[in-house]
Amino acid sequence: MQPHVPLARFIGALIILLPFTLLGQQPSQPGQPNQPTQKKEHHSIGIGIKAGLNFANVTNASAINSSVRAGYHVGVFYSTDPKRILGSHTELLYSRHGFNYKNDSVNGSVNLDYLMFTQMMAINITKYFQVQLGGTTSYLLNAKADSGQYSTGNASADKLLSYYNRFDYGFAGGVEIHPIAGLLIGARYCLSFANLYKQSSFTGGGQPSFAPPNINFKNNVVQLSVGYRF
Repeated sequence: MQPHVPLARFIGALIILLPFTLLGQQPSQPGQPNQPTQKKEHHSIGIGIKAGLNFANVTNASAINSSVRAGYHVGVFYSTDPKRILGSHTELLYSRHGFNYKNDSVNGSVNLDYLMFTQMMAINITKYFQVQLGGTTSYLLNAKADSGQYSTGNASADKLLSYYNRFDYGFAGGVEIHPIAGLLIGARYCLSFANLYKQSSFTGGGQPSFAPPNINFKNNVVQLSVGYRF
């Protein structure tokens, strides 16, 4: 007996439409409206900018009753991918150091403007937290004291810069936090190994109150900064 014609037609249509029905039920591809999009990660080239505050002083501070003087720094940096355990971090900063001082007869402050080059090893505890250790080399661009004029007795040495060693070098160490995207927040301590003053500047007498003879002052600075890594 032959099958009923309408039933045969229904079965045939079902066989034809079944593949299209199954294709329509496959999961949608990423990026389609009904599929949640994944959050993009920050892919950086490693170059960035940073700026922040300095809290500067000198070693042997008790010799001139010196205290911390606030300054600032601003500059650029290059760092390797923070997803690696070990990396490098290089900076070029304009940084204001200095100190306040006080004695029985006078008090004032000294501002020292440096161009700082810093090269450090970066240890990434996670992609959010980094420890930095290394060294720094600086060149003194300008010096200013606000407590009057000073004379060494030598006209060629009366400029304030002549008291100072123009080149400085030392240790730098700190931490950096990477909370989101390319944003960074950092804290660092820099300690100089070179003497701040030229002892030869005081051989003729007339040394200023902020630089007593035979004292080996050295810069030490705490830097707090924020920046962005592109």
